[in-house]
Formats: sequence, C-alpha cells, structure tokens
Amino acid sequence: MLRFVSPPMPHITLGGEDTYPVGGTHPNRSQIGVFDLLVVTRGGLFLEENGIAHDVPAGHYVILRPDMPHRTRMPCREETHFYWIHFHTVGSWSETEERQPLSAIDDGKPYSPIESFSFYLPAHGSWMSSPGVPELIRRLLPLQDEQSAVSRWKQQQLFHELLLQLQQEAEPPSDSPHYAVAEKAAAFLRDHYREEVGYRRLSEALHFHANYISICMKRTFGCTPLDYLTRHRVEQAKRLLIHTDGKIGGIAEETGFGSFPYFVRCFTRYAGMTPKAFRKQYRQTEPGAERMQTLPEI
Repeated sequence: MLRFVSPPMPHITLGGEDTYPVGGTHPNRSQIGVFDLLVVTRGGLFLEENGIAHDVPAGHYVILRPDMPHRTRMPCREETHFYWIHFHTVGSWSETEERQPLSAIDDGKPYSPIESFSFYLPAHGSWMSSPGVPELIRRLLPLQDEQSAVSRWKQQQLFHELLLQLQQEAEPPSDSPHYAVAEKAAAFLRDHYREEVGYRRLSEALHFHANYISICMKRTFGCTPLDYLTRHRVEQAKRLLIHTDGKIGGIAEETGFGSFPYFVRCFTRYAGMTPKAFRKQYRQTEPGAERMQTLPEI
C-alpha cells in the first residue's frame, strides 16, 4: 500500500494506451522517476518489480514505484489492452503495510495554514467495483494534447478523480463493522471533546466494549481513541490561542483538558512548544495592528 501525504496532490505527467499481441512484453525499466499506473482492460500483464511478481489480469491495475526496477516476467498469453499513466508527487510518500497514526503527519510547523492528510492507494488491485475508471482515463488522455492551461487543469482534476476511485478500493468497506464503529467513535469524540470523555462513557455511547472500539480505531485511523481525542483537543486549542485573547487556563478548560499541567504536557508533546510560546510566536503583530476578533464557535 502506498501512502501519500497531501497537499500537494500527486499529478499526472503523461499517459496513453497500448495493445500487446500474444508474446508481447512491457519494457524493462529502472528508476524512471515517476509512478507507472497500468490499468488492464483485456488480457493480462506479467511483471516483476524489484524481484516481486505482479500478475495483472483484465479488470486489475498495478502501480510501479519510481525508484525500483521493473521488467516483464512472462510474455502476454493473449492480446492485452491496457492504459498507462505516469504520475509524480513533490510531497512525501512511502510504502506501508498498515495505516499510520494521525500524529505521524508532521510538516515541522507547530501550526500550519495548510492541513495535511494522508491517503492510501493499494499498489495493485481490482478496479471492477469502480467501473468508471477506464472512462475517466479515456476522458483525460486527449487533454494532454491541448496546450491550454484550462485543459491541463481539467486533466489534473480527472486524474484526482481517478485516484479517488482507486483510493476507495483501499478504504475499508462502508459496511465493515470495524470501519462503522471507528467512524461513530471519532464523531462522538469530536462532538464531545469539551467534556470529560473516558473509555466507559465511549463504550456506553456506542454499546461496544472499550477494547473493541480501540481495536476498530487503530485499524481505521491508526491510533487509539485517547490519542484521537487528545490530538483533536490540541488542534482546537491552537485555533483559540491564535484567534482569541482568552487566557491559556481558560482555553485548557474549554478544550476539555482536566488540568492545566496536563494541558501543557499534551500541547507540548504534539505542538513541540508550550501554549505560551506557541501564542507568542503566532500572535506577534505589527504596531498599531487591530486586535484579532474572537473566533466564533463552530
């Protein structure tokens, strides 16, 4: 599974389609510098990436890494049609076997105006449950021959829609018990973060054992309910420290932290500095600047 931290979003650089006859082979390449997405609609490709075999029959796809050699493991056994898309990202990415904690997303800034997020793509899989994939590719390919900025913009939008279709293949199905429980738990924690929330209350609200809820959240979000709640509280505290004139002790209370020392410890762990230092760094204004208005409740 490939993990991309965005923004910036991955972007298409070039695409096309090809048909191999029986015995046809895909070019052997090494460290081409772009991801190579191959979407097979008929026949099948038999590839190898850095010693790992990838059989890609009709209705399936594979994403070959930009930093690994790949070659044909076996010639096509039947006429094979496929689309290919080269794409790249200037953001960070990695290969992982499981989802990583939300706290792993860190751009080195205690408060960033751009909220980063991770999305995951299976390195290979079926697109049969997303039958619109070939149509999206057929729509975006002609746009690369047009040189206008609008055409390139439209192409990138279609490519992002294509990634979304493939990304949904990586998501737990919406009817998955683990996914459903994790989403309900996350929504409850966001709605009640100002209040005292423990595992017992969470268990009573969702009618599941606390251990099971924790397992579901780890599988879906990569963190425990307590980690999720603390992170959310810290993010709300950051907003209040920057956009309001409230006292730090009052902000600690308003965001659900039971004590001021505990608030300082949690905030420092996640933000890399104390609340006081954080406010001082991000509330510096020019002489005569108007005072910031209190942020309305959301």
